Amino acid sequence: MRRIKKGDEVTIIAGKDKGKRGKVVRLHGEDRVVVENINLVKRHTRGNPMHGSQSGIVDKEMPLQISNIALINPSTDKGEKVGFKFLEDGTKVRYFKSNGEVIEDRG
Repeated sequence: MRRIKKGDEVTIIAGKDKGKRGKVVRLHGEDRVVVENINLVKRHTRGNPMHGSQSGIVDKEMPLQISNIALINPSTDKGEKVGFKFLEDGTKVRYFKSNGEVIEDRG
């Protein structure tokens, strides 16, 4: 189980995009995530007429380290630390360390 999952609302706590918010688009390896419209870089692409792709400069989202983002707690609307704990029925859940509130997972 991971502290950050696809679809989570996160805030950036370090780097050039510090303070911005976004949704996790995908996980990239063990310690990196891609957040929508965050950490954009210019990618110079070569056109390929066989595939119908145009050449030019494209904005592309690049992965961020998980240590540079924090999950947003909806009750406080701030980025907070996440931990794990086991419930009485034995299921492992994520929770916010600040107030002990369990994070509702989407399926």
